[in-house]
Amino acid sequence: MTPLNLAVLPVVALGTPANAGDVSPWVQFLPFALALAIVYFVLLLPMKRKQKKVQEFLDALKVGDRVVTTGGIYGTIQKITDRSVKLQVADKVNIEISKGAIAGIQGQEPVAPDTTQA
Repeated sequence: MTPLNLAVLPVVALGTPANAGDVSPWVQFLPFALALAIVYFVLLLPMKRKQKKVQEFLDALKVGDRVVTTGGIYGTIQKITDRSVKLQVADKVNIEISKGAIAGIQGQEPVAPDTTQA
């Protein structure tokens, strides 16, 4: 054999086997479907459950609740709207924050996810 034939021989050997066309398309799709199922059950489903829990918590807020924000501000709810909450943080000091910035009730475990840690 010439040196040229030796260089082409490994490339030809890497070709598909003769019986590769006999594999069902469903069998080829199976690893992809399995990976997709793992991503759904390990990542997406717990995330949806957490979002639902946070939304239920935010919907249950009422005037007078003592809350803590994701920024660490403690206050008492004075007014609630669809998107914002007015907090009294000191005597005659009120701030208006986004409803989603409330992390939890004072003295309880936070409900909102902690975004400060990487």
